[in-house]
This record gives sequence, structure tokens and C-alpha cells, in this order.
Amino acid sequence: MRISPINDQVIKNKSQIPWDNRAVSHLYTAEIKAAALERQVFDFLGFQWAPILANFLHVLVVIVGLFGALQYRPRYLALYAIWMVLWVTWNTFLVCFYLEVGGLSKDSDILTFQASVHRSWWREHGPGCHTRSEVLPAGRATPGSLAYISVPGCLLEYQYLEVGHSGLQIVLSLTGFIYACYIINLFTDNEDSFDFIGGFDTYTTAYQATHKPSHLQLQPVYMTK
Repeated sequence: MRISPINDQVIKNKSQIPWDNRAVSHLYTAEIKAAALERQVFDFLGFQWAPILANFLHVLVVIVGLFGALQYRPRYLALYAIWMVLWVTWNTFLVCFYLEVGGLSKDSDILTFQASVHRSWWREHGPGCHTRSEVLPAGRATPGSLAYISVPGCLLEYQYLEVGHSGLQIVLSLTGFIYACYIINLFTDNEDSFDFIGGFDTYTTAYQATHKPSHLQLQPVYMTK
């Protein structure tokens, strides 16, 4: 039957992603997940609840994007591309937060949802940093609570380390957005090559070349009186 070859061709074209592109997809998503998980670990150590939640969502969407690239799911890739835009926006906010741009203060409790007084883990554990403990003010102190304050001597201040992490995420996200748009365009081109009457162009040409007129072709019948 004619339907079977067309369906086989549809399946082949749906999965027609060059192997080098699939390898790039695997490698790129592995880099993104590694960078996100590395950041997640240090956010956990610093009790930064807002970044922890954002990183978790980021890892999930990256997995969805990889699934969409490998299983021909343009909608999943579109979701991934939209999330990349949001991820760039979030990391841009973090850059402004740690650099105190636009009235933001890196000493505020925004990233911890005001649930704790912890700051970035790099604040006390940055390269070359030494810490001293001080009792919190009476209004925020709880029994046995201490605030660890970095003293001069850090080779690199913690806010610049956080800005570096966010900058890396921005670069990876922009690259991911461009690559997702490329894969979506590749899928769209494959879909445009399909003719729902005659099938794919390549199949239609081959079919017409080998097609023989059928002796069962219906002919008009004229009734005579």
C-alpha cells in the first residue's frame, strides 16, 4: 500500500537530526547541568533559598529541552528557549544584586526569603578569607546564633565570585537559546518538505518514476438509448 512508505518516511524525517548535532546537544546539556549543579551545591551551603529553587527548575527545563531535541518535540524546545530568556533575566538580576545596582543591596535578605541571615557561602569561604564571629543584634538574635563576617584578606570578594557564576550562566543560556532556535528551524524545514497529498517531495518523485498505469483505472461509462 502507498500509505506505509509515506509513514516510514515521516518517521525517518522526524528523527532526521545529524548525529553531530545530537552529540553537541548531549555535550552542551551536560555542561549546563554541571554548571547548574555546581552552583546548586554552593547555594545549598549558603541557604540561598531563591537561587536553590531557580536552579532546580533550571535543571528540569534543561532535561526537557534535551528530550525535545532527541525526540522531535518542537514545543519542548520552545519551552526551553523561553526559559533561557527568563534564566538570563534572573542571572542579570543577580549580577545587579551583588554589584548593588539600582538601589539593590547584597546584604538584604531577598535571596533567603527573609527566613535566615545567611549570605553567600563564598562570603566566609572565599579564597584567602578569614572569618570572625559576632553576636547578632538584639532584634534578630536567637539563642546561640552567630553572624560570620568576612575580614579583609580575601583574594577575591564574594560578590565578584557570584557575579562570575551568573555571567557564566548568561553566556551558556544565550548559546542555548540560539541552538534551540536552530533545532526548531531544522524541524520546521523537515515539516515543510511534506506534502499531505503526495507525501514527501523525495518520495513523490520516486513514486511517480516507478508508478505504472493501473488496468483497474475507472473509465466513464456512457449509456445509449
